[in-house]
Amino acid sequence: MNAEQATAGPARLTWFKSSYSGSAGGDCVEVALAPTKVHIRDSKTAPGPVLHVSNGPWRAFLSFTGTETPR
Repeated sequence: MNAEQATAGPARLTWFKSSYSGSAGGDCVEVALAPTKVHIRDSKTAPGPVLHVSNGPWRAFLSFTGTETPR
């Protein structure tokens, strides 16, 4: 995973995207983990809207897709 620092409101988030997305970027979903939720955005529109999901549903999604939480 690749990480990028970004400001979202008062807190700084570390955004992760798949290393499979390539060096050009722009073709990936990025996630940032917070204590009670996960922030999700499109790398093509990083300053744009962010989807917020509670940790429980995010874990269920990862379990369904067979992937693990980024570390």
